[in-house]
Amino acid sequence: MKVFTISDLHIDFEENRKWLYSLSKMAYQDDVLILAGDLTDIEKDFDRAMEFLTSCFKEVCFVPGNHDIWVWRDSNLNSLDKFNRILKTARDLGVHTNPLELENLVIVPLLGWYDYSLAPLSEKLKTAWTDYKACVWPDEFDDQRITEYFLALNRFPAATDGKIVISFSHFLPRIDLMPSFIPEHKRLVFPVLGTSQLENHIRKLRSDIHVYGHSHVNRQVVMENTVYINNAFGYPHETRITSKRLLCIYDCDKKETLGDIDSVGNRIN
Repeated sequence: MKVFTISDLHIDFEENRKWLYSLSKMAYQDDVLILAGDLTDIEKDFDRAMEFLTSCFKEVCFVPGNHDIWVWRDSNLNSLDKFNRILKTARDLGVHTNPLELENLVIVPLLGWYDYSLAPLSEKLKTAWTDYKACVWPDEFDDQRITEYFLALNRFPAATDGKIVISFSHFLPRIDLMPSFIPEHKRLVFPVLGTSQLENHIRKLRSDIHVYGHSHVNRQVVMENTVYINNAFGYPHETRITSKRLLCIYDCDKKETLGDIDSVGNRIN
């Protein structure tokens, strides 16, 4: 059994959707997929894609991203309604949205949002960031309250001793995951990339690997004994900062982590 990951598939785009449905239904039958958010906000496409992925992989683990709970196509829902609806769809299909415990491995999904703990919110971002238009929340919810709400839903395994711990979130747990080459004008979005409170959960779990999405900047870096991995598919034009492939991050049988195996799960000698 191997563990693969991908995020930010954005199958609203035809190119991305074609790639998804080109995945083999045979090659990954013994494997696990970690899907770290932003599949699509179109409900029928979400349902179909989840059903397809559960037919490709032995196990699928999922957390929603911000795009998944956009409601601008349906004024009858708020974003909490949408969140609960897509989680129910996923769970009804057997997708894991709570910790998955295997023989020598625990996979822990971590919900979150952004609370401006990574960078201060600017007036320019208030008018530019799509979530402020595409998400609708109960009146008492501001971004701090949204973050607290989602973090409170996170569940932790009772014991992880002797097991590899892979946690994953859509949102970033720390801003230093963003590489130094990001130009200044692109740093406008740093406040809405995530929350440092997620990092507290990662430290509590003592994660060996943490997978995240959202930034569309693929990276693999070790910080405080945790390997942080972003493997975003991204928008069609994003070919320099994303990769259009699954990434194998752990081989359960050989007990090999990223660095011992290549992107399709073969041993590197």
